[in-house]
Amino acid sequence: MSLRTFFRLFAHVQMLPILESGEETLVGGQAVMEGVMMRAPHSYCVAVRKPSGEIVTEEMPIARVSDKHSYFKWPVLRGLGTLGQAMSLGMHALKFSANAVLDDGVKPADSAPAEAKPESAVSSLMMNGQVVISILFFIVLYKLVPLKLTEMLSGLAPVLKGQILFNLVDGLIRLAIFIGFLLLLSRSKDIGRVFQYHGAEHKVVFNFESGKPVNVANAQQFVTWHPRCGTSFMFVIMLISMLVYMFIPVQGFAAKLAIRIALLPLIAGLSYELIRFAAKRRGSFLSVLTAPGLWTQRITTKPPSDDQAEVAIRALDGAMALEARQGGNLVIA
Repeated sequence: MSLRTFFRLFAHVQMLPILESGEETLVGGQAVMEGVMMRAPHSYCVAVRKPSGEIVTEEMPIARVSDKHSYFKWPVLRGLGTLGQAMSLGMHALKFSANAVLDDGVKPADSAPAEAKPESAVSSLMMNGQVVISILFFIVLYKLVPLKLTEMLSGLAPVLKGQILFNLVDGLIRLAIFIGFLLLLSRSKDIGRVFQYHGAEHKVVFNFESGKPVNVANAQQFVTWHPRCGTSFMFVIMLISMLVYMFIPVQGFAAKLAIRIALLPLIAGLSYELIRFAAKRRGSFLSVLTAPGLWTQRITTKPPSDDQAEVAIRALDGAMALEARQGGNLVIA
């Protein structure tokens, strides 16, 4: 694997929660390498434009997590189940897109074994390795570093050692790192194209939700920021985590780091519920709390070209055609 490919995969895996949107009863999607994945309650389709210009797709039926396990219908737990499935599908879509983008169209020699794959093909082992690296990177960047910096600052200014101020500063540092990391990634040409596909996904979802015929011209009329975006979700997670930590009086660096890691599932579930509520009641007070996430999408979404919007529409068409064959009951928020 080349260094550029490793970086692109690493950046994509790290951004999966940022690029992912949607839930069990809604249409949602995710930007991948040179393409878009769209999903409906029972269906999934990813469309990718290869270097040759050809659009290739992959689709498959999916079972809702809450249908397989009834406890995932409960508040908070339903968020964990949906997010877990979304991340799994996101990794599958990313692997498909990476292999499509790395396919230069050169076929193996006739003497090569039929099952031979191009050397550039991304394997499941590579993807699993990326997940492990990305999880460790997330813990270090968003848990360990802010906590360590806050402890250093509290040593210089003892007033920060109070429960509320300490966690407020810790949270603000975490938000600053998050925004800085996104700004740094946005300077990459490869990631800039991902953000354009992210914008294409949002525009097409908005087009679908409006009830207007889904086509490139209609899709391009909509904005690129959407309330169910993973960028908003990550921002809400950081806001809620800041509040939750304020009410947990633990002492010592190791204990504080451990509790931050242990509470991630609970905070993710609570954040999902808030995003879900805000998406359905866009004029409510809670929807105001998600506004910073919409502002942050100015970084993670960019206006797409017509060709990119076409790819997003192809993914949606594939997902909806399969959804119709599955007999899904689609509900729009």
